[in-house]
Amino acid sequence: MIADRSAAGGAAAVAVPGLFGLTGVALGAFGAHALKARLGPELIEVFRTGVFYQLVHAVALLGVAGIRDRLRAPRVTTWLFSIGIVIFSGSLYALAVSGVRLWGAVTPLGGLAFLAGWASLLLPPAPRR
Repeated sequence: MIADRSAAGGAAAVAVPGLFGLTGVALGAFGAHALKARLGPELIEVFRTGVFYQLVHAVALLGVAGIRDRLRAPRVTTWLFSIGIVIFSGSLYALAVSGVRLWGAVTPLGGLAFLAGWASLLLPPAPRR
């Protein structure tokens, strides 16, 4: 039973960054082609920043999956990076597409999740059993 859970966890550890990578590339293409004519240069740059941070953290999630057995809290790191992507990048996408500047007030919360995720990597490794 335990092996089944770890195998499922391993599959999710790759599927989550895969989903974020897939949507990051799709949103990047959407921004470059469909939004470029509709948004001004400032809002396109906001959108690109969201895509950049989404893709960087999708790759970071793959790294976490690859070394999860050596990390103290790999699930915490995965959740923090994932929450960071949704809030940070998501708020930038919403700001760029809607032009509603209030979304910019939400963005730092995602940034804090990113920072906490990176800080979680500084925890000493889990003791070997």
